[in-house]
Amino acid sequence: MNRQPSPVPRRRVLLAGAGAAAALAGPSLGASPARAAGRHRPRAADSLQPCASYWFPDSLPPGTPGDGITWRSLAAWQPGTDRDLAFNRSTVPLARRFTPVPANTTARAGQARISALAAFDHTAGNPSQGSATADTYAPTHWALLDELVFWGGSAGEGLILAPNAPLVDAAHRNGVPVLGTVFLPPVAYGGQLRWTRDLVRRDAAGRFPLAAKLVQVATVYGFDGWFINAETGGGDAALAAEMQAFLRALRAAGAGQGVRITWYDAMNRTGQVGWQGALDDLNRSFFQDASGPVADSLFVDFRWSARSLADSGRLAEQLGRSRYELWAGVDVESAGWDTDTDWDAILPEGRDQVVSFGFYRPEWTLQHLPAGRTPGQFHAADDRFWAGEGAAAARPGGAGGWRAPATAVADRSTLTALPFATGFNTGHGLRWYEAGKVTSEAPWSHLGLQDRLPPRRWVVHTEGQHPDISWDFDDAWRGGSSLLVRGAFDAPATVELFPARLPAGAATVLDLTHRLDPASGPVTVEVAVATRPAPAPGRPAPYVHLPAGTLQPGDGWRTDTVRLCPLGSGTLHALGVRLTGRGGAAVAWRLGALAVHDGPASPAAPGGLRVTDTAAVDGAVSVRLAWRRANGPVRHYELHRRLPDGSRRFLGGTCGTALYVPGLRRAGTEPAAEIEVRAVHELFTTSEPARVQLPW
Repeated sequence: MNRQPSPVPRRRVLLAGAGAAAALAGPSLGASPARAAGRHRPRAADSLQPCASYWFPDSLPPGTPGDGITWRSLAAWQPGTDRDLAFNRSTVPLARRFTPVPANTTARAGQARISALAAFDHTAGNPSQGSATADTYAPTHWALLDELVFWGGSAGEGLILAPNAPLVDAAHRNGVPVLGTVFLPPVAYGGQLRWTRDLVRRDAAGRFPLAAKLVQVATVYGFDGWFINAETGGGDAALAAEMQAFLRALRAAGAGQGVRITWYDAMNRTGQVGWQGALDDLNRSFFQDASGPVADSLFVDFRWSARSLADSGRLAEQLGRSRYELWAGVDVESAGWDTDTDWDAILPEGRDQVVSFGFYRPEWTLQHLPAGRTPGQFHAADDRFWAGEGAAAARPGGAGGWRAPATAVADRSTLTALPFATGFNTGHGLRWYEAGKVTSEAPWSHLGLQDRLPPRRWVVHTEGQHPDISWDFDDAWRGGSSLLVRGAFDAPATVELFPARLPAGAATVLDLTHRLDPASGPVTVEVAVATRPAPAPGRPAPYVHLPAGTLQPGDGWRTDTVRLCPLGSGTLHALGVRLTGRGGAAVAWRLGALAVHDGPASPAAPGGLRVTDTAAVDGAVSVRLAWRRANGPVRHYELHRRLPDGSRRFLGGTCGTALYVPGLRRAGTEPAAEIEVRAVHELFTTSEPARVQLPW
């Protein structure tokens, strides 16, 4: 559908604060009023709960903030006085990626990419380190993303949002940069032009203090840049010129730290808000000027048309830029895969793709589900959104209808070094498992604990029926989920798991931890490994199959180690499994863990575990803990409580060196709660613990 400018307002703004005019409509980037009203959720009574940071540029709104909201000035922020910084700092570096041979014949490498603007919680009260629920948006299709924007902000809470650490850690592990948001809302939704002026104010030396401050925040917190959305009307050409100079100063200040800028198509060179739906003469100076690039990319407003995108792509190239640095906005907040979109304007069949595209609010895959939804239902919807129904990722897309991203965009991978391991943990769960045993019955979510997951959902090669493959939360080897493969297996089926460029030598082995469900028929399992890439898009890699044993129901979890030396030294380009059933019986096979390595390894122990603060809440104690980083490589840290009977209960995990733990209660008459922290290696081996006592 062509999205031409219209006098009828069609967009709504994300609002959260008290007194927000949620019933008003305006042509703006933001949430529908059905969500905007009541966006605020009061912060927990526990004063120790760390939350994601948010600020106003400098001056604060008049009056008093609502319950659970803290008004802060970015101009006044200093790392040394940020009491939540240790909980909000990402520690996982941005991984390098490569593009394997695409899984289908229509996915293009080096052309259109995808940005996503997603709201993970409220602006205020967004927990820094996950929460005690599995009902959360847990993205897993990182291989298709080129940029993720931590979306939010409101005139009643704050306008500048720093993404929380678990999201950044998960994205970085998969090579995806994460941007914070600078949101200057329309006047109709509480926006005040003074906040725009605050942002671009110069000091006595003519510098932009808040440009330097934004770079400092991104660098200290460990994320990758800013999505800047200036939608407050009433400005003039002089203010627009200052905004453009501010962007250039931000770019210069962040160049050494790799800070990225995405500019939203709103304010134009006149200072007014015009939403061009294109890159054109009115907004090009915010993207590129005579001195070179100003922003790294431009998010084109939703009112684009096929012609405006084609013209925008040509103009970008005339400016010496890639047309794929333009994101054509696709609003999926209300209708998800039923969104009416002119896909041929972005992804024409038989020709080069026109520009990249940006999804607005893909967390629809969670939010559209009814109350009582399960993590499995969310992932089924999320897989359908990104990969299409059935085996769509392995077959060409068609004209019209939903164009699943996996059918158009080549996936990417970070599997380039050993050791590599995954427990197929999606970053949330109904329980926490270790070695197949439950060590916490509490639901949880923490994206920083998410593993690297198979990017292609799901590519299967078989002459028989395709099995059903899903994330399952009823049992796991480690974390909260496992990979469940069910089917008749009337013919052998090879399930592709990971494209890779992993080095392999004489000592390299592959460990497979798996089991059958009790009612399953037996299955013979082989590891599928390819030392050469697929010969062409849509073609399978030249797999070699190595035996990993025959499983019988009732065997329980087992780990089979397959030596890869028969393949010789070289590079592993693809990893998968081949399953063969017996006697036509239905098979339900679980994959709990997969690892490729040259030998065992264990991390060094952390030290100095200490309690930094406590608070009594509803008869329980909440606690803040900190420790010293372990020497050597560490994937993350896990904390347990040692109970009087000698058992351990999982309390939480983090990639950083501080954790908030709520709701501790005395067990019997114990004199003190004993808490332990362990470092976790990439192979999920654990260190010796550091311990601390919390007296009752």
